[in-house]
Amino acid sequence: MNREQEPGYGWQAPPAGGRQHNGSIPPPPTAAPVAAPVAAPASSHRAAWIGAGATLVAAVITVAGAYLLVPGKSGVPGPPAAQVPAAVPSTSASQAAAAPGQGSAGSASTSPGAAPSAPAAASLAAKAPGTVQWEGTLVLAYAEDRDLDSVPPTRSQINADNDFSVFDFAGPKLRPERGAKALVWKETGKVPSYADCAAVVDTEATGKEMSLKAGLTLCAKTNDGRIARLTAKEVSGSASDTRGTFSTVVWETG
Repeated sequence: MNREQEPGYGWQAPPAGGRQHNGSIPPPPTAAPVAAPVAAPASSHRAAWIGAGATLVAAVITVAGAYLLVPGKSGVPGPPAAQVPAAVPSTSASQAAAAPGQGSAGSASTSPGAAPSAPAAASLAAKAPGTVQWEGTLVLAYAEDRDLDSVPPTRSQINADNDFSVFDFAGPKLRPERGAKALVWKETGKVPSYADCAAVVDTEATGKEMSLKAGLTLCAKTNDGRIARLTAKEVSGSASDTRGTFSTVVWETG
């Protein structure tokens, strides 16, 4: 074997697996090529940024729209405020405090709670006990009884409202009707007042008929509770023509 043929001298050592069939030494193995890193497409990054920007813009628009819809913000008018009716002016304090003789024509009007006007006060006073409801001449005829609670006294179509009548039975008689009552005033020389009659009618008056003659004075109470004084001025006729004429006062009892 020549020196050139010695292993390691000018020849590559055969591989451990031995020679190829053709006697040639196989070439050294070639390293596998390393693949270059694939860069992400630029278009995908651009799309992501565009999507994020669109989301942000939409959020800003939503917030701005909600702000603009708040009443009173950025010139957007809110719902109209409830209208409160104006208070009705009452009598001014200056008119109420005006001294007598210095009030104006407008001071005659009053506000709620003020003292009643003159007509209202007169109406209230008319209900006070002892106030005259009616005074005048009363004529009672046979079968024509009268209601002394009406002004002036008349014959009521409702029989229960009538108070007194006259008739003739062994002489003229006065008869109280349906709850009314009367008594003969016996104190001579005195015309009974409201207080005099009111003091005796509840204890001494009666609902029974009584003899009637001119000059007789009676204290009476109507079936509605009013006090009356009847003074017979004339008594005439007989039977169905019996009639009596009376000077009469009817008082309120409150």
